[in-house]
This record gives sequence, structure tokens and C-alpha cells, in this order.
Amino acid sequence: MVTQPRMPCFKLGIRFNDPSIIKRFLQSGRTGFYFSVLSEGEVGAGDSIQAIDRAQNSLTVGDVVNLYGVDAANQDTLRRASELSSLPEGWREYFRKRLWKPDN
Repeated sequence: MVTQPRMPCFKLGIRFNDPSIIKRFLQSGRTGFYFSVLSEGEVGAGDSIQAIDRAQNSLTVGDVVNLYGVDAANQDTLRRASELSSLPEGWREYFRKRLWKPDN
């Protein structure tokens, strides 16, 4: 099974009939991560998930979640996230837009 990480979105609010749940979910610091399935396979309770590779300048799931919510002023981590090829381009663009521009 091949997957891509996903952040919670408006659909979580629909599922729980509560649009504020996304903000509370992110603020809890216990977000974990979601996957979308790219190819079918079998997975069950108790199955292990194992990292097979880690880039030298990688970020944790917690780092990325914090950039979306509580740690937006962390310019060093924002810069690293904006350059991290393992993140989807849309995420990198989001982080690039949040970088301070000292010339402005």
C-alpha cells in the first residue's frame, strides 16, 4: 500500500457537525497523521508502520502541524518546510507564503 500524508480539512468538521473541531484538533497537539490510499492493500490493527528512509533535513509530523497552528513565527522551520521536497508542492507554497520578507 502506497500513501500520502494529509492534514485534517473541512471534511472533519462535516463529519463531526462542528466547524470549530479542526482548530481544536490542531491546538490539541495530538493530531497524528492521516493517509490517503494510492494503491489497495491489507492493513489491520496491530500492523506496524516502519520508516524506510529519512532525509537529513527532514521535519517531524509534529513540526509540520505546529507550523499550521501554534508555531507560525518559527521562520527557520518554515524555511526548512518550504524547501522540503518530500512535502507536497501545495504545502511548500503555503509555507513559503508565510515566510517574513525583511525587505518589506
